[in-house]
Amino acid sequence: MGAVRGQFRMLFSWEEHHRRLLARLAMVVLLTLVVDAVGSVAIYYTERHARGTEITSFGDALFFTTVQLLTVSSQLRNPLTAAGRLVDVVLELWAVLVVAGSAGALAAFFQNADASSPPG
Repeated sequence: MGAVRGQFRMLFSWEEHHRRLLARLAMVVLLTLVVDAVGSVAIYYTERHARGTEITSFGDALFFTTVQLLTVSSQLRNPLTAAGRLVDVVLELWAVLVVAGSAGALAAFFQNADASSPPG
């Protein structure tokens, strides 16, 4: 029973490694919002006049960019222009790096927490 109590105590404690993890995740979220905004503007201006485009408003561009960053992709048949495709590659690269980096930060957080916890 003491081991379970110790795990719950550790679960609800707030230490320096919690603050580091939260700071890193907050930085990633804020930078991703910036990438989303800049990417949406870039997609809008590169795709809005392309023949056959489905991105005709800034809302369409924001939707497309956001789902690309979520690595979900969208049903829109875009990007159609070479510049739009380049922006899309940058968005996808950012998304993959963020997912991998976030997974690494979480793994390091739990590895450090396990290494510093007393045997239970």
